[in-house]
Amino acid sequence: MTLTPIASNNAVDDDPRRYEHLSTIRLEDPDAVARAAQSRRRHPGVKAGRQNFIVAADHPARGALAVGSDPVAMADRRQLLDRLQVALANPAVDGVLASPDIMDDLLLLGALDGKLVFGSMNRGGLSGLVNELDDRFTGHTAAALEALGADGGKMLTRICLGDPDTVVTLEATAKAIDSLAERKLIAMVEPFLSRWENGKVKNDLSTDSVIKSVAIAEGLGSTSAYTWMKLPVVAEMERVMAATTMPTVLLGGDPDGSQDEVFATWGAALALPGVQGLTVGRTLLYPSDGDVAGAVAAAASLLHHTTEIPEN
Repeated sequence: MTLTPIASNNAVDDDPRRYEHLSTIRLEDPDAVARAAQSRRRHPGVKAGRQNFIVAADHPARGALAVGSDPVAMADRRQLLDRLQVALANPAVDGVLASPDIMDDLLLLGALDGKLVFGSMNRGGLSGLVNELDDRFTGHTAAALEALGADGGKMLTRICLGDPDTVVTLEATAKAIDSLAERKLIAMVEPFLSRWENGKVKNDLSTDSVIKSVAIAEGLGSTSAYTWMKLPVVAEMERVMAATTMPTVLLGGDPDGSQDEVFATWGAALALPGVQGLTVGRTLLYPSDGDVAGAVAAAASLLHHTTEIPEN
């Protein structure tokens, strides 16, 4: 058995059978997922003055496998689980945002003990689908998240004023917010103003467009009591954060600049009022230098903690 480096200081077993036991459990004892969820130690809870760090891993369920120039970077589930476990092993990482399949794997691996857990709810707007903006809720339901002992659910809310499918997504998002709020679970809403461009959906990351997307998204549902925003880091983030009183986590996306440049923009945004932390996936799980542990540690160093979370 050989070892292959994911990070310069974290050698990972590359045995192709290293996750075979997950297949065996799923075949012979599928109830093990529910038992693992019930026995999991919960996170002590979110607190003002202590920003949270959540690793996102829900991209593959929407067919979005690309990172940078590699169109299938996230296709190997074994490597993705390796990288997630490296990230979650850092005590500064508070939790995970994942689609049901990945969430169940991590539960069976015991990787979510003491972590925040957010489920990905709408994955029906497949990357490249002809009706991609009809983003149906095909993942976690609020009831399923409650049964798992999760902390909340996330929904991608792309708003295209020129596409009639947008109203379907908005209505479904509002219903999901209400369903989560009924269970006192967080609704993490990720809004964008989007448009069709050469057959592809493009998100408008101009400051004014992000502000407009926030204004629309924070008004969805019959209550906003449990609603958070998940927003991109764009120019003039001070204006963006002035548009909402809701707790906000910053998303990473697929980075265009160098890691140092990306981290500098995150650091500046994390200092703004209302920012509760980071929810980042590909940028940290697939860094250009391969050092997952190093990228996660560097991102963790940007967080602001003025209060301590007591140990259980």
